[in-house]
Amino acid sequence: MADTTPTLILTGGSVLTADARFSTAEAVAVRGRWITAVGTTAAIRALAGPKTRVVDLAGRTLLPGINDSHLHGVAYALTKPPFALDVAHPAVGSLADVAAAVREAVRTTRPGQWVTGLGWDRGYLAECLADARRMPHRRDLDAAAPDTPVYLTDFSSHMAWVNTAALRACGIDGATVPPAGGTIDTDERGEPTGILREAAQRLVQDRLPSPGVGRRRTAIEALVGELHARGVTSYTEPGLGPGGGGALLGGLSTDSLHAYAGLAADGALRARVSVLLLPAPTGGSAAELREGLASLRASLEGGAAVDPRRLRVVGVKIFGDGVPPNRTAWMSEPYAGGGHGALCVHGDTPERQAGELREMIRVAHEAGYQLGVHVTGDLAIDTVVDAFVAANEAAPRADPRHYVIHGDFVSPASLARLAAHGFGVNMNPAIKWTISDLMDEVVGERRSAYQWPVRSAFEAGIAVCASSDAPITVPDWRQGVAGMLLRESKASGRPSGRDQCVGLADAVRAYTAHPARQDLAESWKGTVEPGKVADLCVLDRDLLTTDPHDIPGTEVDLTVFDGQVVHERSGGAASA
Repeated sequence: MADTTPTLILTGGSVLTADARFSTAEAVAVRGRWITAVGTTAAIRALAGPKTRVVDLAGRTLLPGINDSHLHGVAYALTKPPFALDVAHPAVGSLADVAAAVREAVRTTRPGQWVTGLGWDRGYLAECLADARRMPHRRDLDAAAPDTPVYLTDFSSHMAWVNTAALRACGIDGATVPPAGGTIDTDERGEPTGILREAAQRLVQDRLPSPGVGRRRTAIEALVGELHARGVTSYTEPGLGPGGGGALLGGLSTDSLHAYAGLAADGALRARVSVLLLPAPTGGSAAELREGLASLRASLEGGAAVDPRRLRVVGVKIFGDGVPPNRTAWMSEPYAGGGHGALCVHGDTPERQAGELREMIRVAHEAGYQLGVHVTGDLAIDTVVDAFVAANEAAPRADPRHYVIHGDFVSPASLARLAAHGFGVNMNPAIKWTISDLMDEVVGERRSAYQWPVRSAFEAGIAVCASSDAPITVPDWRQGVAGMLLRESKASGRPSGRDQCVGLADAVRAYTAHPARQDLAESWKGTVEPGKVADLCVLDRDLLTTDPHDIPGTEVDLTVFDGQVVHERSGGAASA
């Protein structure tokens, strides 16, 4: 008779199962990689054998392993030191600070190499705060790096700031025509200022040195260790492929997918990674999407078999429009100061761009993929939702589970249509927490308060997913949960759209059960129930009684992945 004695028991806690009823329990039993029982402390303790490890939770909360459902993992790792400069607030608070960081980096940069970095935010740069018209300029970097090319991506990764040496190295001047869906800022003389928006970044990205697969593997392993310390056991890489090219310092390229495949084949990938393929770039076309999918299929054929519960390609990502802070999201109402933004796909008119986007969605749908479309403005979202519905009506599939990525200004009508067809939305509450003050200036207080209407999405019947979008924010679900409960500004602490707050159950499920559904994996992960994989997260306190303002400071005491303890904070989880 097979031995069913648990290998691990966790008892005496507040177990939030994250199931459909948000049931609570006191204890969990694990054997091997599977949860075998959930119940009372007495009932679960009675299952223990002489070799069972028993952890006394002492009233602390146990959750399913966290699933960050939109996390650019390789890019997050490669855009941090030692791979790249940190030019984010609070590391830098002025243009002078950025220049000083660049000057220091140039000292150790060999001739011909680039200085790269990520994270600057005009809203935190002192000179720009003092003068609302002031933008970073190539001249701000030239004194620090007169001969070394510099490429600095902003916090959104939808805008880059480069110096004169970089423009010269890439042949960019006042006569350069940017790719479709991109713009090059120019001064009164028609000369580039060094600011490249959306697809125009490709003019430089294609010239950046690409990290090798070995370096990417090292970055992934470091990332997974960091995620374990945050209680994260699953995540979605939202876009790897030829459309990534040099985006996010090369983190989105096909080489990153091969690095994951190599780790998984070697049994060294200690997280569950779902991948969206990125066949076409920002500003791309249906033809590029077809070509990119063909090249990806060819590059993946004949590879070593991997455990699909560790690494799985689940869909395709498409870029629809830009982002609101850069005024590149396609909006029905104008931004403060004018302009409506635009789609960032191939086409010389809005109508042709919309048609191209619909065709891209149709092609990926008919190829059998789940679709995740980056789209933020209300006009752009309406276009994408219409295209989802039309694609499935023309070529019906039982449950394609397409979803809107970000969905900042998704309208009530589009929320209703998404819900009616079983489609989803993936939102970013930690970004809202970070940029809400900035958005008042961009779209006005009324629209800023509505941005990321989480409660409206839940009430429409959508299985809302929440995610970090790292490296745009750090991959910390605790910030996201606090943001969903409070809807406050990180900078000022004042309310920002409080009518879009949700309760703890919805917030937790947005990081656990709902992402499992997005991954097409709800039958085996995402909740604490018998028969599910033993991916678990133990906090240092009872989440049910914690003030939402204190949630970001909560510690992760223990993380279990596939039944194995992969993180244990010193002084945290004690064995009984």
